[in-house]
Amino acid sequence: MTTITDPPQGSFRLSMLLSDTRYRSLTLQAIAAICLALAIWYLGNNVAKNLAKLGLNIDFGFLGVPAGYDINQRLIEYTSQSTNLRAAFVGILNTLLVAFLACTLATIFGVLAGVLRLSNNWIVSKLMAVYVELFRNIPVLIWIVIIFTIMTAVLPGPRAFRGDEATASMLFDAFAFTNRGIYLPAPVWGAGSMVVVVTFLLSIVGVIGYRRYATKLLYDTGRMLPTFLPSLAIFFLPTILMFFIMGMPIGLEYPELKGFNFKGGIKIGGPLIAIWFALSIYTGAFIAENVRAGIQAVSKGQTEAAAALGLRSGRIMSLVVLPQALRVIIPPLISNYLNITKNSSLAILVGYADVTATLGGITLNQTGRAIECVLLLMLFYLVISLSISAVINVYNNAIKLKER
Repeated sequence: MTTITDPPQGSFRLSMLLSDTRYRSLTLQAIAAICLALAIWYLGNNVAKNLAKLGLNIDFGFLGVPAGYDINQRLIEYTSQSTNLRAAFVGILNTLLVAFLACTLATIFGVLAGVLRLSNNWIVSKLMAVYVELFRNIPVLIWIVIIFTIMTAVLPGPRAFRGDEATASMLFDAFAFTNRGIYLPAPVWGAGSMVVVVTFLLSIVGVIGYRRYATKLLYDTGRMLPTFLPSLAIFFLPTILMFFIMGMPIGLEYPELKGFNFKGGIKIGGPLIAIWFALSIYTGAFIAENVRAGIQAVSKGQTEAAAALGLRSGRIMSLVVLPQALRVIIPPLISNYLNITKNSSLAILVGYADVTATLGGITLNQTGRAIECVLLLMLFYLVISLSISAVINVYNNAIKLKER
């Protein structure tokens, strides 16, 4: 069946590009794409001409020049003689690290606060309401400053752990909380450690597979399998057994106070902790509202029907409410994850060397290549934002309602 504007079937004519609804949308999209391409070409050509008049040109050769500055927090090997390109990679990894940590912790805070805000306990629900209203209505920049100031002012310095005059002590002789950061044991990988790591990863896959099987069995037959204890067993037992079978190949290196600072172990710097927790508690307040709205979007009759079947409140939440609420929660959750990634650029305020501080800060100032550095920064944030959107949208499409 055709619409009124569709001409009879016959030979193609140019006028059909606008008059025929079969081609009109494609024609308009092609025109818009051409206009956008011309606009980009005009702007690029204008920039190139202006740079040529000033005797400048776009050149990325500065990326191969030694950076000449140090970076305290880093995930890969780096010295002041490394190239600007490697310094940019260090900043990119630092950005991805804080974004991943903040997204994970913000999700935990948000889900807990969103569920507890609907609690029948008046005190608990009001406390969660205060958390949401307090943290989401104060700029994240202020929370970064507050947390960083508390860390540097309240926590003791490394000297407080020294000898007989120590006024502070390590937690379990393994963790040291100082105003410079937190020091914790670092793993030491021996021969056969990779087998243990692979076993651990397979255990995670096994837990996911078992829980999916239990859920499918419940939906198909109504038979309910235990999930908590079997999941713990699958998660821990294979890895522990393989650890001892391979001769305990993974050890721990504990931090020790040597000189004026701790040596060994893993250091989580104060700037990383400040930006991590500030982004987590700030964005967690927004996620909590998304979770609350998603749960309240599920009809109350669903909960009552599940309770009438004899399901406990925990089962009702995990099997009935949350699967339906996720369809409402996930779309705004994507925006919150993107905001975390982009707000991580505020880390430069407390001296955390993310990509904005390295490539868009020190490297830009030293080389004077503002256009090149800004273009690379824009490209990085664009790629990471589109990647996050693509990954979460795959999950969003998997849980959305399937129409017949």
